[in-house]
Amino acid sequence: MIMYYVGIDIGSTASKVVVLGEKELHFVMPTGWSSKETTRLIEEKLASESIDIQSDDTIVVATGYGRVAVDFADYTITEITCHGRGGRELFGGDCSIVDVGGQDTKVILIKNGMVTDFIMNDKCSAGTGKFIEIMANRLGVTLTELFEMAQKGKVLPISSLCTVFAESEVISYIGEGHPREDIAAGVIESVVNKVAQLCQKKDLGENVVLTGGLSFSPYFTGELGKKLKVKIEPREFGRYAGAYGAALLGKEKEAKKRT
Repeated sequence: MIMYYVGIDIGSTASKVVVLGEKELHFVMPTGWSSKETTRLIEEKLASESIDIQSDDTIVVATGYGRVAVDFADYTITEITCHGRGGRELFGGDCSIVDVGGQDTKVILIKNGMVTDFIMNDKCSAGTGKFIEIMANRLGVTLTELFEMAQKGKVLPISSLCTVFAESEVISYIGEGHPREDIAAGVIESVVNKVAQLCQKKDLGENVVLTGGLSFSPYFTGELGKKLKVKIEPREFGRYAGAYGAALLGKEKEAKKRT
């Protein structure tokens, strides 16, 4: 009997999948306009890897804002629980996880292997990955290019707390002929400040890790670390923390059933 444990994290902008078992794999795809459609594409991709999600030997756990769209899931579990479990496994022991998602930012505190506290900002997308994506589109560059440009620029202040008004500020800066590097630096600084404000509401300790789509960026992690006065390492696998946690929780739930 081959057992596969599939964690699916349907985020607002990207969907992440982690498979544990005889074959281990992970992949990410844009969520697009429909979580249902994305779910079908994930099912097809898994089938192409000979993983049948309808099989009794495959356990699927869904998480993320679009988790209800995964109609073939054996379990649906909240993002906080899945990020906590995945973060604990990936980063070891007690830690504070800062998850900068597409539409919200979460701070999750892990102690003795358990989520002890969390806080989230889901009221406004100005301090999230979506805001950076919108601004990159305005400047006609990719996310990676935006970070590269920001490193070379001098920060232009973006004071608006709202994405719509902040976008207007950026358009004004473009119209005034400011260097794109300076605008990019202002955009990143704006998001770092908003994420740091949320983080400062909790006692994070020394072991702070970033998850979500920006966790790969040495520039973003470095700037956030400076603001919080802690060292934050960029992590390539950081964006998969939720999906990884979902797969691990599926494995643990099934093991409990058998005992």
